[in-house]
Amino acid sequence: MRGEKVGLRARHKDDVPVLQAELYDDVVTRTRTDSRPWVPVPADAEDSPFAGTGYGEAAAPFSVVELGSGELAGGAVLWGIDPHNRHAHLGLSLRPAFRGRGLATDVVRVLCAYGFAVRGMRRLQVETLADNAPMIAAAQRAGFVVEGTLRRSAWVYGGFADEVILGLLAEEWTA
Repeated sequence: MRGEKVGLRARHKDDVPVLQAELYDDVVTRTRTDSRPWVPVPADAEDSPFAGTGYGEAAAPFSVVELGSGELAGGAVLWGIDPHNRHAHLGLSLRPAFRGRGLATDVVRVLCAYGFAVRGMRRLQVETLADNAPMIAAAQRAGFVVEGTLRRSAWVYGGFADEVILGLLAEEWTA
């Protein structure tokens, strides 16, 4: 699937060591993007978070490719897919060299197209730390609305932090 600046594609085996090194092995950054505790995992392990296996129907992991350069820019996922209630969560993580280029909004928009048009979701949700201004702004530019704050709900590298919940309904989405 393609946006204006990025494409989302299936994860390639060559992507895993790059994503693992730049997005997982940076413990401080990783603890800000995942609610699960960080544990050391080798890039070639089947349970690497970037291996793209073990998700089943509950998630759809993608690699993010910058269209202009063709380079691997990061990872994105539609997760917690609930086909009965027709809602899911979305997340993304860009490699450090690709941050600040305006790619995140395009990634969110393409994930929305996948969630709403391909998977038939009725609602998509983003949860992010309250101090993650770039993600909040990207989601809002894509049409998400702040629905609330979960106070001190995330354990992040030695302390609790607030999380912001943003939501977008299918009827609010513009393709």
